Amino acid sequence: MRRVGDVVRSGFRTEGAAAVLSAYNAAAPSFDRHRALPDGVRETIRDTILRAGLPPRPRLLDLGAGSGRIGRPFVQAGDDYVAVDRSFGMLRTFAERLPAVRLAQADGACLPFAAASFDAVLLVQVLSGVPGWRDFLTDTLRVLRPGGALIAGRVVAPDDGIDARMRTRLAEILAGMDIHPYRDKPHDAAMVWLANSLPAPIVLTAAAWLAERTPRGFLERHSGGARFSTLPEPVKQEALRRLSAWAAEQCGNLDTVCAENHRFELTIHRLQPGTPH
Repeated sequence: MRRVGDVVRSGFRTEGAAAVLSAYNAAAPSFDRHRALPDGVRETIRDTILRAGLPPRPRLLDLGAGSGRIGRPFVQAGDDYVAVDRSFGMLRTFAERLPAVRLAQADGACLPFAAASFDAVLLVQVLSGVPGWRDFLTDTLRVLRPGGALIAGRVVAPDDGIDARMRTRLAEILAGMDIHPYRDKPHDAAMVWLANSLPAPIVLTAAAWLAERTPRGFLERHSGGARFSTLPEPVKQEALRRLSAWAAEQCGNLDTVCAENHRFELTIHRLQPGTPH
């Protein structure tokens, strides 16, 4: 698992998954640039995770690691860290930046690891894009050691911030076209299932910062989003045209800066001995 050309590959689902994978492969080189975290935040996230009751030098699985937005500090520190993603393009970008990273290309519902292999599994900004989340989480728990931690992480932005308002407006525009890519909420359903399966999770704020957001930035990020990217090209162009016009009217222009409080939230679920998978 040292070189991207040698990554372990495990079984994939087909049909709709192929379009999503293609979108992620295409977005890989610019993925981190559109979702950059402030200096020091990634290192703070790593420190918080390693202090979350894990054993010394824990074995870590970063599931949905992408191109390394969160994983880089782990690799640079020489941690026992393995990055997994379905997208070969994402993993290739990760390996180009950090050749020492250990990689596996795999579907999260069919991981190429033995049971009870890891002390912690990281799921960062992953559950919102997993329609088959139950199989995904079942196999995630299978590879987790008793007493280990499943750690879900995400960036939390204001409910009334520019990104949230534009996301809501985009969903309304697409609904007017009878297109509903955001109707399902896998993240919410998955987190409820986890809370029932692994009670009493701990929620931590690993980092907080003031972010400058613009309507144009949202348009650039979202145009390469996985679910949006799978829509027909004429639909995407028309939806973005309408959204741009709405944002310019609401904000004055597309480059209006909105300063918003953001935070990185970690939800830590502990796998107790005897917990059924």
